[in-house]
Amino acid sequence: MPKEEKWELRLYIAGQTPNSVLALKNISKYCENHLKGKYIIEVVDLLKNPQLAEGDQIFAIPTLVRKVPVPLRKIIGDLSNEEKVLVGLNIRPVTL
Repeated sequence: MPKEEKWELRLYIAGQTPNSVLALKNISKYCENHLKGKYIIEVVDLLKNPQLAEGDQIFAIPTLVRKVPVPLRKIIGDLSNEEKVLVGLNIRPVTL
């Protein structure tokens, strides 16, 4: 049985703006609900490290980047629409 891959997500924010805080809160909640124990969220504050935006071609913030599993996917905004985020990341909702 193959080892399950961890999802690697990177959230680009700009300080503690309302949209940045909301985006982190939302993606953390969705990951706990749908990827519990199988994800890593790296938060990149572009106010502290602006040079890091170039690597993932970040033009707006907040932006969520799914690094793993490939292919790379990006979602821009506060991530408040759970259905759109799950579809954008290609996460299958947990069915009970």
